Amino acid sequence: ADFNYGADEYDAEGNEEPKALPEGSETMPYIDESPTMSPQLSARGQESGDGVSPTPTDGLGTGGERDAGKGLEMRKLVLSGFLASEEIYINQLEALLLPMKPLKATATTSQPVLTLQQIETIFYKIQDIYEIHKEFYDSLCPKVQQWDSNVTMGHLFQKLASQLGVYKAFVDNYKIALETAEKCSQSNYQFQKISEELKVKGPKDSKESHTSVTMEALLYKPIDRVTRSTLVLHDLLKHTPADHPDYPLLQDALRISQNFLSSINEDIDPRRTAVTTPKGETRQLVKDGFLVELSEGSRKLRHVFLFTDVLLCAKLKKTAVGKHQQYDCKWYVPLADLVFPSPEESEHCPQVHVIPDHELEDMKMKISAIKSEVQKEKANKGQSRAIERLKKKMFENEFWLLLNSPAIPFRIHNRNGKSYLFLLSSDYERSEWREAIQKLQKKDLQAFVLSSVELQVLTGSCFKLRTVHNIPVTSNKDDDESPGLYGFLHVIVHSAKGFKQSADLYCTLEVDSFGYFVSKAKTRVFRDTTEPQWNEEFEIELEGSQSLRILCYEKCYDKTKLNKDNNEIVDRIMGKGQIQLDPQAVQTKNWHMDVIEMNGIKVEFSMKFTSRDMSLKRTPSKKQTGVFGVKISVVTKRERSKVPYIVRQCIEEVEKRGIEEVGIYRISGVATDIQALKAVFDANNKDILVMLSDMDINAIAGTLKLYFRELPEPLLTDRLYPAFMEGIALSDPAAKENCMMHLLRSLPDPNLITFLFLLEHLKRVAEKEPINKMSLHNLATVFGPTLLRPSEGESKAHLTLASDIWSHDVMAQVQVLLYYLQHPPISFTELKRNTLYFSTDV
Repeated sequence: ADFNYGADEYDAEGNEEPKALPEGSETMPYIDESPTMSPQLSARGQESGDGVSPTPTDGLGTGGERDAGKGLEMRKLVLSGFLASEEIYINQLEALLLPMKPLKATATTSQPVLTLQQIETIFYKIQDIYEIHKEFYDSLCPKVQQWDSNVTMGHLFQKLASQLGVYKAFVDNYKIALETAEKCSQSNYQFQKISEELKVKGPKDSKESHTSVTMEALLYKPIDRVTRSTLVLHDLLKHTPADHPDYPLLQDALRISQNFLSSINEDIDPRRTAVTTPKGETRQLVKDGFLVELSEGSRKLRHVFLFTDVLLCAKLKKTAVGKHQQYDCKWYVPLADLVFPSPEESEHCPQVHVIPDHELEDMKMKISAIKSEVQKEKANKGQSRAIERLKKKMFENEFWLLLNSPAIPFRIHNRNGKSYLFLLSSDYERSEWREAIQKLQKKDLQAFVLSSVELQVLTGSCFKLRTVHNIPVTSNKDDDESPGLYGFLHVIVHSAKGFKQSADLYCTLEVDSFGYFVSKAKTRVFRDTTEPQWNEEFEIELEGSQSLRILCYEKCYDKTKLNKDNNEIVDRIMGKGQIQLDPQAVQTKNWHMDVIEMNGIKVEFSMKFTSRDMSLKRTPSKKQTGVFGVKISVVTKRERSKVPYIVRQCIEEVEKRGIEEVGIYRISGVATDIQALKAVFDANNKDILVMLSDMDINAIAGTLKLYFRELPEPLLTDRLYPAFMEGIALSDPAAKENCMMHLLRSLPDPNLITFLFLLEHLKRVAEKEPINKMSLHNLATVFGPTLLRPSEGESKAHLTLASDIWSHDVMAQVQVLLYYLQHPPISFTELKRNTLYFSTDV
């Protein structure tokens, strides 16, 4: 039996009859995800002083003739109705949880009613769901009670939507929870009595104090609730002006909720039907999105649609303004014929042309600079034509980035011969596509060929059915949409549990920047364990990020599977999960502990965020002992050395065993290791050399970067900073050469000698670029700001908007270091002796 509990049961006060499920129901309840019904606003709303007549919501739409005020008033009505039903739902969850404590207490006695295992199964996730909704209700209630037109609550719905993973776990366990409850009732009279009559508190202002409901009916409530939340989002969006700050947040929440519903809704909803499958069943859209296809050697952006039994790759046709947009089908593969070739089977696949990192970095800088210009134009009330021109340029650059940055191959093969290759920037997304296809392939599918008419109908339905409307670039975002976070996210990946058997395990972290997800960090492999304890800290740069994803992998050491292609990830994903980066929650000084649940695996991690302007600060050390945060002249004088010991030792170690390490200096070392090395160097401990030889090479590289970053003033000095900025901007090569060499000569000796020592080292690292993937440009990007960024007092003078200073100054800082890296070798004595350069002050 299918149970279509949907919109008809949700009314403005949330009054609902608790319904028990029909006897002998085996199938998973159907969840309605198509909010075509709008809740009726009932006359009972008068208690809240609104006095609304029972009109369907459509009657008060935000159409042209209605003013926005009406729409906002409608929001209040929709919200107060939803709030009332939320209160009932929380009371129902409370009623379910009430017997759990005493049952647990007896479980360990000599006469248990249920075992702990049975309790865990029946009440699985109820506590978590209760806490999520209680927090949501407590945050929303005061906003509705003290209503005014400026109230924003989109972030609350967005947060609620981001926690839907708990419902996924609940839904997956639902059938077994019901069966267990049923079995326990039959075998235990006490439990039967408890489960037949659970007391649900009545709403605060109702006359009824309690109603009696069966446990079976209450266990169904969470399933029913997801549909409710989706419906209310639909109604809220309908009555929220498009320029209201909540609008994009509610849109996002609705998208997440609808995707979630379609992912758990196995039953077929005729309203999402395109055409019928060969077996006469309805064909529905399961997933769609933009992917980059490598076609005839060039990258093309495609919109890919996954239906019940076919994968269709399309592109949007160019149409005249005002004409209905249409998709053009490039190819399709029936799922019955679709296979994923393994890396070794795809030898004949075209070699992926990977764009060098520095070109991608250059483009990101360009985009950041255009963003700053747009902000400036807006602040100065600039001409809308100028802003439009900048936005167009930004879109072109972002589109280029979207097309050229993905490098993870996702291969699709049609058994009847043809292979296709997509490139993704996120292994998380690759795995989502693969899982969605494999899930559909578990059904009994038939091979088929679509007639041209069928193909036309199917392609024609794509436009109407698609769930992803915009290319994922930030220039497609509305101005009032959350710009995401800019700065540094510190993440400690603590541990994970829930693995069935021992394995070699590691995690990767992905964040979205410039509209798409990329992998930013990777823990070490913890070998042969079911409970890995990584306890590794990473500093991840955020560029407009809104989400953090964690993927957990089992390492594959099978030589036959390891492919020549570096971007081929052959390790097995054990689980994956993501959380929204809520700006309010993240921006605290303290660490915030969290758990992501995936596939029965729980990964524990902590995070804190430093905004870009905070992370730009250099803080001089109060102490004059030690080396970190102490002037370089003080350290070299004390050591009687030309180059600080810490710089010499770290560079020596990197050259000994890290020069061929992929991503050396770019990949974060473990923060705890770096702190340990910092402490040892500061204490001038005699065990330094032993410790260095044992330490992970990325931690040593990270310690060197930290040393330069924590200097009380930059290595190239505050005094000369403005001159470096002017020198690099000169266009005449001779003038630039003259100026840049003069500036080096103007540096204090310890600074100059250390800089030249580092310069030669970085050039040697770049010589190994084919192996370590670190070009001169990559190294300049990593070290430029570290060596040049002015200290606190100085940067105040230049400091405008954090992202402005970021894009313009950082680009120049990178260019300064790159200039010296690309310059023929510079010797200290030559530089000092050579008077060819004018010695006038710059």
